[in-house]
Amino acid sequence: MSRIAYVNGAYVPHRQACVHIEDRGYQFADGIYEVWAVQNGKLIDREGHFTRMDRSLSELQITKPMSHASLMPVLHEIVRKNRVKDGLVYLQITRGVSPRDHPFPKNVRPSIVITAKSLNAQKAEQFAGKGVAVATMRDERWARCDIKSVSLLPNILAKQAAKEKGAYEAWMVDQTGMVTEGSSSNAWIITKDGVLVTRNLSTEILGGITRERVLMLAAERQLTVKERAFSVAEAKEAREAFMTSSINLVTPIIRIDEKAVADGKPGPMACALRKDYLQSAAT
Repeated sequence: MSRIAYVNGAYVPHRQACVHIEDRGYQFADGIYEVWAVQNGKLIDREGHFTRMDRSLSELQITKPMSHASLMPVLHEIVRKNRVKDGLVYLQITRGVSPRDHPFPKNVRPSIVITAKSLNAQKAEQFAGKGVAVATMRDERWARCDIKSVSLLPNILAKQAAKEKGAYEAWMVDQTGMVTEGSSSNAWIITKDGVLVTRNLSTEILGGITRERVLMLAAERQLTVKERAFSVAEAKEAREAFMTSSINLVTPIIRIDEKAVADGKPGPMACALRKDYLQSAAT
């Protein structure tokens, strides 16, 4: 079955989906995006993504193209039309189409594109069960990483460099040697004394929606949690490490650069939190 995309009010074959060459998302990366995980046909953490979407649009002064009430049927329909049981939905909103000029255009209608695709849930579990490696990279992104902007070139370069080193993800490191986050995920460690640590929210990281749910699950387990910066050195000596994102959920990290994390196997708490996440998302 061919995939279907939603483009500015119309459902079209994915291979024919297009936007104008003067769309500011293409010209300037002037836009935002959101990604929902889909489990058993259900959008996970729906409201959290809506809230972050609204915040990103507000920070970039882009008009919201449609209300949540109008958007929800479209998201469900794109899932239905693409027959997605387990997978993801991608939404992108740009400032719209106007003659190329740096200042904001007046009276322009935002562009909205939505796609969906299936993922193999069984393969994802097998992948996560093995754990992944990360490579540390200098964080060269802009100063507003809290906005989920489509301007992702530094993230892409970091991810590619990590791949060339045989790692799955890049961990971005600031000028003081502290880990900010992954190129497309939030970073976590469990210290030697059992404290769960992840970077505190600021303009230096994206407030992950999966991150929020994991913090809630950690509280239910009565884990000691600290939202603070941690160094690469501390991470390499940690009891466990893992990453979170809408696509990877909770995925154990077994190696940082050339150093194995603990015994080089997925940590029990990361695995437990992943199981908790899947169970909570199913309810």
